[in-house]
Amino acid sequence: MGNPFTLTFGRKPSEYIIRRSDIEEIKSAFLEEPARSQSYLIRGVRGSGKTVLMTAIAKEFAGNSDWVCVDLNSSQNLIDDLSYRLADACEHVAGIIDRGKDISVAGFGIGFGSKSERDSVSRCEEILNILKKRNKKLLITIDEVCNDKSMKQLASQFQIWIRKDYQIFLLMTGLYENINAIQNDPQLTFLLRTPKIALGPLGLSQITRQYEGTLKISNETAMRLAKETKGYAFAFQALGMIYYDNEESLSLEKQLDVLDEYLDEYVYQKIWSGLSEQDRNVVLTLSDERAAKVKDICEAVGMSSATFSKYRERLINKGLITASQHGYIEVALPRFRRICEYYKINQDIS
Repeated sequence: MGNPFTLTFGRKPSEYIIRRSDIEEIKSAFLEEPARSQSYLIRGVRGSGKTVLMTAIAKEFAGNSDWVCVDLNSSQNLIDDLSYRLADACEHVAGIIDRGKDISVAGFGIGFGSKSERDSVSRCEEILNILKKRNKKLLITIDEVCNDKSMKQLASQFQIWIRKDYQIFLLMTGLYENINAIQNDPQLTFLLRTPKIALGPLGLSQITRQYEGTLKISNETAMRLAKETKGYAFAFQALGMIYYDNEESLSLEKQLDVLDEYLDEYVYQKIWSGLSEQDRNVVLTLSDERAAKVKDICEAVGMSSATFSKYRERLINKGLITASQHGYIEVALPRFRRICEYYKINQDIS
């Protein structure tokens, strides 16, 4: 048997901790009659498991014969992408397209006739009308959304389709800064009301049980490994993979050095590059091991408490720090501060 842990982003790993409450929240919102919401946003720091959660939810709906699911590529023109993927999905789901009556629908694809000059919105609406007649619902998923022209076009059209009473649903993932930009865009006001799930850390007790059972180690060792991950989904996978391959050949301290390399290469460099200079200064005043007083941080970076509160809120929303007790903050990600210190040193040298 191969290593059950993986560093592949987006793919559901063999060892996977289910965020059951998040799954049920979104499912119940979409399945209620009438639906409590027809759109949902999943946000979180890189490596927090956004894509895996969205994929798990989409698979549950895909297994329901009343639903059609399409996954859009956020780097493409979203409405064009939807028109083609929707037609393709309907061709492969039995009972949706009646070849005797619907063969000319959309003007493209296998069994859909020749090319058409109609635009993508018209092609989508023709298929949406067929789905409506068949009492089918449509779930659209988009990973890592951005506030660009294509997203604005899709969001605006989505509102129109909702007004036309199509049973269409939208599930998206994104980083805090991208989702915040989308929700605060005056052209996308309906997304401001869209419910959000901010992914927090996985439970350390869940990680401990998973490590104990999969790695065949003592509860004490499993608990120590779990604490090193701080509940960060990427670190859970990475450290599990490292321990599985190197239990006998490397000490735990050496394994943690390898973990630092993975964290650096796969996620932390990108996170660091997206921080402002003051964000970085705040992070570098913290410790990976213990919470710090807000008062001490303000003094260290030369900020008033009012000014600091803006940076504090932003870093919390980005998933980089937590404020579990009044007047204190601490690093949310494992070994983040020490790795960021290397980035600062290299920055100063260059």
